[in-house]
Amino acid sequence: MNAGDAIKIIECPRDAMQGWDKWIPTEQKIAYLNALLQVGFDTIDFGSFVSHKAIPQMADTKEVLAELDTKNSTSKLLAIVANQRGAEEALQFSSIDYLGFPFSISSTFQLRNTNSTIEASLERVKSIHQLCHQHNKQLVVYLSMAFGNPYGDEYHEGILKKWADAMMNMGITIISLADTVGLATAQQVRTACETMLSAYPEMEVGVHLHSASSNWQDKLSAAYEAGCRRFDGALNGVGGCPMAGNELVGNMDTRLMLDFFKKHEATVSIDEAALEIAVAFANRLFV
Repeated sequence: MNAGDAIKIIECPRDAMQGWDKWIPTEQKIAYLNALLQVGFDTIDFGSFVSHKAIPQMADTKEVLAELDTKNSTSKLLAIVANQRGAEEALQFSSIDYLGFPFSISSTFQLRNTNSTIEASLERVKSIHQLCHQHNKQLVVYLSMAFGNPYGDEYHEGILKKWADAMMNMGITIISLADTVGLATAQQVRTACETMLSAYPEMEVGVHLHSASSNWQDKLSAAYEAGCRRFDGALNGVGGCPMAGNELVGNMDTRLMLDFFKKHEATVSIDEAALEIAVAFANRLFV
């Protein structure tokens, strides 16, 4: 890959909002998402069809979706699901382009996140992938704890590749490697990305990196230099996984990523004026 290769930015307001401790009114979610839809991000990870008890902030996803202005946007919509029931709900909406499934290669975290074993979750992926195919949608599989885990579960590149092989064999074409609790080192990110990109050249391999202000650039640079061109982020670096049993580490800050890619002369199609409007909205929303 060359430096000038086009970058895909997946903006993740869903990840920013899901663990926010104050209820965000539905009308504010709608206004924020509509602002993001004007920026030019490749995809907006806007909401989830999961247990309202587990993630109460996402209980109004259907109401939010009904008011999103996708006709005047080039961005595609992605919704997270954790089981077939959630997928069936999401697939009722023609405006959704992608479903995302969190598949952890840590058995401990898979139980925490989706109340399911890894083996049972693999069967869920199969059934959801079939549903997506029937409804002309794509499934994005997030391999969470892709760079290791804090629970003592066994981890090495062979385990990562084992589950990536399983995804490829069932026809999954987009995988995102998730640094779920932000513990990955830059070297771990580089090694995992190089392993995946060399082993699966026909797949689109992205990263969903959580990071602190002290190490975001090292991680981002490692993924980029390894050849990754699909990156998840959230304005102001808000977010994290509330099911991980740790403090919310924060997402990769989208503005910092955009500045990084500009310096490296990578191609990112963003409306700067619309971005400033969305940033101002985020500054008011996440306080």
